[in-house]
This record gives sequence, C-alpha cells and structure tokens, in this order.
Amino acid sequence: MLKHHQKAQQSVRAGTLYIVATPIGNLADITLRALAVLAAADWVCAEDTRVSAQLLSAYGIQAKLVSLREHNERQMADKVIAALAEGKTVAQISDAGTPAVCDPGAKLVSQVREAGFPVVPVPGASAVMAVLSAAGVEAPDFYFHGFLPPKSAARRKLFESWQRQTCAVLAFETPHRIADTLADMAALFPQRRLLLAREVSKTFETFLSGSVADIQAALTADSNQSRGEMVLVLYPAAVEKHDTLPEEAARVMGILAAALPTKQAAELAAQISGESKKALYDYALSQKRG
Repeated sequence: MLKHHQKAQQSVRAGTLYIVATPIGNLADITLRALAVLAAADWVCAEDTRVSAQLLSAYGIQAKLVSLREHNERQMADKVIAALAEGKTVAQISDAGTPAVCDPGAKLVSQVREAGFPVVPVPGASAVMAVLSAAGVEAPDFYFHGFLPPKSAARRKLFESWQRQTCAVLAFETPHRIADTLADMAALFPQRRLLLAREVSKTFETFLSGSVADIQAALTADSNQSRGEMVLVLYPAAVEKHDTLPEEAARVMGILAAALPTKQAAELAAQISGESKKALYDYALSQKRG
C-alpha cells in the first residue's frame, strides 16, 4: 500500500487541475491516489469548506481550502487559471462523490481546458454507479437524469416520457419532495418496479425495492425512510411481445432507418415505441432484403 501511495505522490504534476472524487458517506472509501493529490495540492477548491475540512482533517491533510460554489464558479475559474499559470497544483472536490456531476465543477473544467491547462480526473466514489451496481439491472444501458424537477407538473411531464422507457432510469431526490414524487409516479406507473437507495455507504444505508406503491407504503410505515440522500432507480418497462411488429412501430422504424444506420435507428425506435430493439432491427433488415 505504501509503495502505491508513494507512486501516486510522485505522479502529481504542477500546473494541473485534478478533479478528485471523495467519499459519499464512508470516509474509508477514499482512494490512495485521492489522498496523494489532496496532500500535494496548493489549492483545494471545495463546495463547502467546512465539510471538506472534516475530510482533510480525518486524514491529517493540511491544504489551502478555497470556496468554489455554483454562484462564484466562473469568477473562481479565472483565479484557478492564474494559479495554474504560476505552476500551482489545484484539486477540485465536492461535498461528496464526483465533482461536476450534479455539483459545481463543470464550468471550472471547461474554462481551464479552454485556457490550455490539463484537467485530470481522480476516479472514486459515485452514488450513481454504486446504486446501479446494487440494483440488479441486467441491461447494459441506463439513463441518469440528475435531480428531479421540484414542481409536480414538470415531474409528471418528465415521467410521461419514461412510461415506456426500455432502459433503467436513475435520478436524485430530496427528503422533502420524495412523498410528492412517489405520488406522481404512482399516478403514471403504479406497478412499475422501483428501487429507493438511501444514505448509501452511511450508517443507515437502506435499499427499498418493489412497486411504487410498495415504496410508498414503506415510507408511510417508517418516517425515517424519508430522510437522507436518495437515489431512485426506475426499472425498464416490460416489453410487450407481439407475433408481428405493431404498425406504428414499423412506421417509426421505417422513417428512422431511412436516415440513420440500422442499429442507431433501432435504438431510437425502441425508445419511442417501447418495442424490442432486436425486433425493430430484424424488421429493418427484412425490409432491406425485401
């Protein structure tokens, strides 16, 4: 372990912005490379310096913490670029998980790249990938939405587009909106399979699985299940099997196949119609042969 940590320390370069993933709950989930970069950095840009100070203190790291939030990200990017030009090493972290994914950092990365300085990711904890790995989703594709809309009308419009989604959908939700969100889901797909992952990697980590109605019942029975950080996994809609391809699905596939490669057309047609990608692909091939 010491050998790999020393090697990571030696690899840290001046004039470089490192995007460092930090634990989403359990402090032991940090990587050796992340510790090496944070210890070597001249600046550590943090979403909340108080939260990040606790992490650094836990590992005996003393660093200059700089506040970088959504409201000051563009202005701070100029200061970071100036620091990189002086040969400083800068690390960007968020309160938890991977920066620049539903957290500040994307604007900073973009401006630093445009200024010609290297941006290096230091992989680590991700709530999305952690939950997906424990969800048992067999299909290789998925869609990550981020935080759901705060207003019911916008949520319902979004959920309508997910009714026949053929891949798993992951989204973040907050404790004070989870009951309303589940109510909106229940109105559109009450029996669709859902996973609610709560406080992942923390003391009260919980995974609730079942229909939307089952999850609602679990939260009603135990108010503690409505607390903490949440990730929702909406499983793919069941694909209706037909002996022949429905007329509307065939029409959509015909239009898309005329303008796109067959595989890409089948993927899009499956999302639009809810039919099997293989059935659509085979249909297009049969049409071409015909």
